[in-house]
Amino acid sequence: MAKLTFYGATEGVTGSSYLIETEQSTILLECGLYQGRREEERKNEKPFPFDVRKIDAVVISHAHLDHAGRVPKLVADGYNGVVYMTHPTNELLEILLKDAASIQERDAEWENKRRRRAGKKEIEPLYTMDDVEEALKLYEGVAYGHRHEVAKGIEVCFRDAGHILGSSIVELFINDKGQKKKLVFSGDLGNSDAALLRDPETIVEADLILLESTYGDRNHRAIDDTLKEFEDIIIEASENGGNILIPSFAVGRTQEIIFYLGKLYQEGKLKQQAVYLDSPMAIAATEVYHRFQNVFNPEDSASLHYGRSGTLHSYLPVLRYSRTTEESMALNRLDSGAIIIAGSGMCNGGRIRHHLKHNLWKSKTHVIIVGFQAKGTPGRILVDGTKTFRVVGEEIAVKASIHTLGGFSAHASQSQLIEWVNNFNKPHPGLYLVHGEEKAKAALREKLSHHGWSANIPHYGESIHL
Repeated sequence: MAKLTFYGATEGVTGSSYLIETEQSTILLECGLYQGRREEERKNEKPFPFDVRKIDAVVISHAHLDHAGRVPKLVADGYNGVVYMTHPTNELLEILLKDAASIQERDAEWENKRRRRAGKKEIEPLYTMDDVEEALKLYEGVAYGHRHEVAKGIEVCFRDAGHILGSSIVELFINDKGQKKKLVFSGDLGNSDAALLRDPETIVEADLILLESTYGDRNHRAIDDTLKEFEDIIIEASENGGNILIPSFAVGRTQEIIFYLGKLYQEGKLKQQAVYLDSPMAIAATEVYHRFQNVFNPEDSASLHYGRSGTLHSYLPVLRYSRTTEESMALNRLDSGAIIIAGSGMCNGGRIRHHLKHNLWKSKTHVIIVGFQAKGTPGRILVDGTKTFRVVGEEIAVKASIHTLGGFSAHASQSQLIEWVNNFNKPHPGLYLVHGEEKAKAALREKLSHHGWSANIPHYGESIHL
């Protein structure tokens, strides 16, 4: 009988990994990095809790590192089968994984300098650029809606999840010696109020559902209210002369924010001199978005193409790309009139940290938080109201205005999660809540019980039969 084992995203929202075993095949659904606190990230260094060489196929829902960031390590440890995903995910992951490898190699180099001076044993990066190159050779893109055999007795079909470009709900059709079962993994479901992408596709049949629960304990603020506050912050900053910093994830959130800034520009409400996208990775991801506009929702796609070339850059003519380190450093000399979008989205790395160092202590600065901030991350510390902020080796006074705009979330809210899962036919399939903090999963389970669902919350290493 087919068996599913939970090997990640059980105690939080990172490290997604689920092993599916039948008598004929073994596949790995997701292979994500643990992110957040240092103790969480140390889990990445542990050996995989299964025999990598016995895996027949890997299936990835979308291009975020908490879902696909350990694939190069899997390959380095001996996996040599195919890694299946959608075509946009394929392109985006090349960008993200090369960036991740570069960071890991650089961090290991700096740590080893310290260790050599202390006479300690040197460390190895989690994976190298060479590991990423080997992993990329195994990637295979599959179109939305196409049912494809990935291992003996197991077929996959990707459905649009509306979370980021190329994100998918994963349907797995399992035929284990005549016993047919269908597993549906929600992946990360998109916020139906978000820009550019289509709403998550509806699915009605399953024997087992894995449902993400990132925002299982709350609903997002109405998008109209969020956009009004966003507009008010833009106007206030232009009047008092302050810079605006937007820590943003390179894939998804950045492109959405640029689209909304473009809308304000088209309406004559954006008075800032320039919008700087200060992230080579986000710039590369934006160029991938340009190439796959066929999956945009029709309304926003029409706005981009109205009398223009149909790119985010042409929709927002004051957008400037800051590719080099020198160009990034030059932005720190700007005292006013700039909107700077930079990674990382949780302020735990990347160029945004240098911009925070140069702007947080100024009372006229505005910092707009537009994405989920995991516990223990610098971004969460800012959101929680810290008065001082340690960044790039310095303790900085926080005099800037910190704004948290939850309506921009790329994840479905509690009510949207319930609405999506309620589309499944009765009798209800088995339901397991993953990819959420303990409070969020407990709240979602309670709400679902009022809709006739009996939701389970799995533990790490727990196995269930389909």
